[in-house]
Amino acid sequence: MPAAPFPPPTPATRRGLWPTRIAWRLALGLGVLVGLVLLALLQSGWQLRLMSDLTQRFATGDMQRLLRVQALTLQTEGVGSALVRLVHAPREDRVKEYTDVDARNRTLDGIIESLSEGLKDVEQEATLRRLVEARTTYAEAFIATVDEIEADNLPAAARALNDQVNPALNAMLRESGALLQRERQRVEEQLAAAQSLFERVALWVGAASLLGVALAAVVAWRTTRSVVAPLARLETAALQIAQGDYRHRMPDTGTQEVDRVGQALNTMADAVAQREQQIVRLAYQDSLTGLPNRTALLYPQHPVPEGYNALLLIDLARLKAINETLGFATGDTLIKELATRSQAVLQTAMARGWVGPRGVVARLAGGSFAMAVRAASRHEVEQLRLALSAAMAQSVACSGHSVDLAIACGLAGAETQDAVAANALLRNAEVALHSAKRAALDHTWYSAAQEAARLDHLSLVSDLRTAVAQSQLQMWLQPKLSLQTGQPVGAEALVRWVHPQRGFVSPAEFVPFAEQTGYITMVTDWMLDQALHTLQRWASTYPQLSIAVNLSTRDLQDPGFALRVAAKVAASGVDPQRLRLEVTESGVMQDAVKSLALLHALRAVGMPLSIDDFGTGYSSLAYLQKMPVSELKIDRSFVDGIDAAPASQRLVKAMIEMGHGLDLVVTAEGVETTAERDMLISLGCDVMQGYLGSKPLHGDVMETWLLSNT
Repeated sequence: MPAAPFPPPTPATRRGLWPTRIAWRLALGLGVLVGLVLLALLQSGWQLRLMSDLTQRFATGDMQRLLRVQALTLQTEGVGSALVRLVHAPREDRVKEYTDVDARNRTLDGIIESLSEGLKDVEQEATLRRLVEARTTYAEAFIATVDEIEADNLPAAARALNDQVNPALNAMLRESGALLQRERQRVEEQLAAAQSLFERVALWVGAASLLGVALAAVVAWRTTRSVVAPLARLETAALQIAQGDYRHRMPDTGTQEVDRVGQALNTMADAVAQREQQIVRLAYQDSLTGLPNRTALLYPQHPVPEGYNALLLIDLARLKAINETLGFATGDTLIKELATRSQAVLQTAMARGWVGPRGVVARLAGGSFAMAVRAASRHEVEQLRLALSAAMAQSVACSGHSVDLAIACGLAGAETQDAVAANALLRNAEVALHSAKRAALDHTWYSAAQEAARLDHLSLVSDLRTAVAQSQLQMWLQPKLSLQTGQPVGAEALVRWVHPQRGFVSPAEFVPFAEQTGYITMVTDWMLDQALHTLQRWASTYPQLSIAVNLSTRDLQDPGFALRVAAKVAASGVDPQRLRLEVTESGVMQDAVKSLALLHALRAVGMPLSIDDFGTGYSSLAYLQKMPVSELKIDRSFVDGIDAAPASQRLVKAMIEMGHGLDLVVTAEGVETTAERDMLISLGCDVMQGYLGSKPLHGDVMETWLLSNT
């Protein structure tokens, strides 16, 4: 809100002779003080003028002469030192020394000439004449010394320096010393006269100052008394505003300047109140939907009297894919539509009495919403969920596309009529939503079993790091056999975990959580090390066999993975062709561009690549052509009962022909009967893997199997 303009100043009303404006009060006091100062100045003006003249003469006359005489002495001493250096200087350095001596001589002449001007002391004039005579003698001696130097008669030059130059310089020093002594005496006399004059002036100024201070004290006391009280009221008003009381108003004080500040303070209070309301809205309200946000749900400004006992956590499916494909504007449209429909469902539910009258819909983040209500039982909450699902059935038109509002729900609470803390409800609903997503369901109620399973899985993941470090993992190998020769051509490495307390832990239990947390990369590295170690042992006995290691989605997103694998292979000395790496279609399609770059880097190292579980992912033939793979593995779901399923036979036949058309070896997984094997042979499949050939084997059992089957 714009601040209200200040009102025009009102005519000053007087309380006796005392003005109402601070400026006028100060002007009155200052006027009296200035008058006293002017009086003091007039009384001491003529003395100050005398002091100024004396100071001027001292600064421009005596002091300047004193400085020139001191400079004369210093230059005279400097000439002697320069001549000594000149006499002893090598010929190549004499030019520099001549320059120095000449400069000093010119300086001496300039000082002597300046001292001859303005002398009024007879004694000083006589001393100056003797100084000039000594300078003349020095000049003659200097020329004689220079002549000897130029004749390279240095001994004679030294004698001339000692016998002629130095006496002349000493005479100059004596006379300059006499001049200096006399100038100092004159300076001391001038300083004494100035000190006496200064004391008289100080006396006048001191008396006037005392009178001015006394009067100023009276004016200051009166002004302070009329200002301090209004300022104290201003301070009180400001403190009340600081405590959040924006309704307080500053009253008139009778002092115009203070009243102006009070009006400004009142205007500021109004503006701060409005801005605080805006800040509160930003802190507790979602800017996109206008709904309460997570903070408002968990820490409401005005808690609901009866509280909530049930919560539905709603998640908009495929929001990330929609944002990436259709743009964030489309995603925002879906979020706003979901908010609108959810609010409408809640309003209907409250109107029909399914839930209490104070339910709330809040947007938590992204496409995640929470609907907190008070319900008599789970039945009412289930009715609310069904109404919510029905409201989302109609698709939304966005940017020329029809997009479904598919949602998943996690439900929690309604076990008791007592209110439950919102953060506890939200946490339980998140556990339920996670469980629903894992089971591919559209909703799930929270249960203690879900929590126990979640904690159990978290404990397993925590133990996985220790399992890798302490070799609790095992590498099992399932042989792969040629359908033409029946001979083994390699094996697929499968990870198993023997927990010291839990015993055997299925990969289906720990691998998904390890994938989510990133611990799967440790498992992959451990499996690669084990596979390479086994291939080292097989180098002399089974050089034709390879071992395939499965890569996770996390591995495919790691830009340093290819270099790490290359280093492991190089350190082991194993032929890269014997280490095969298997990837799934779905894993590659998580980030096709990055995954394809990694696959090409691995293929460049020399390792063959396989597409595992082919037919169950989402890859297109266009991407299949780009993958640098050498093997295509048909998923067991297509092989199971293929001998009695003509449709499966035609589909697998097409897969085999497509693989051969791309120069790929085709391997069938999950072969368990001779009928399935024979059908695959007739369809042209190359390699089989499954229980018919062998179950996964470990350690010495695998070695024994190889001895009997090769």
